[in-house]
Amino acid sequence: MPPDSPAPPPLTARRILVAGTSGAGKSTLARRVSNALGLPYTELDSLFHGPGWTPRAEFEDDVRAVVAQDAWVSEWQYTPVRPLLLERAELLVWLDLPTPVALWQVGRRTLRRRLRRTELWNGNLEPPLWTVLADRDHILRWAWRTRHKLRGLDARLAREAPHLQVVRLRSRRAVERWVHSLA
Repeated sequence: MPPDSPAPPPLTARRILVAGTSGAGKSTLARRVSNALGLPYTELDSLFHGPGWTPRAEFEDDVRAVVAQDAWVSEWQYTPVRPLLLERAELLVWLDLPTPVALWQVGRRTLRRRLRRTELWNGNLEPPLWTVLADRDHILRWAWRTRHKLRGLDARLAREAPHLQVVRLRSRRAVERWVHSLA
């Protein structure tokens, strides 16, 4: 498939994943796909993060319940549940944006959420901005450290999930074209 293929998913795709690095816009795109196709959306971060940013013990069971449904849209993240998601998914949309774009997006999002004190999942808020200096796993440092984690994803998916259709989007423009093609 060409790198920035704007082709819409087949009409039969009813279980859709969105992959990308931190800040690529996985949740935003998954919501847009959900709305465009009338499919239910589940945000995996909301299932994973309990109060105080503690991982929820029920996370994997909750994901199993989601993927058991006939139709869904979600993000492809959290290593322990990726195989569960891949097994049932029909389409994976890969946001393969340039690193500066993803880092700009995650930085802008983090700043906005912190300044507005936006509640995220289960009462959690973005930590104070200075923690980027002290917390090795602060989202901005995490995004930088893991920016190459999806390198070679197309080859891995061909081996691990040959049934899966993959749409790889490498620019914001390609994302917009693809989303508009769903309407």
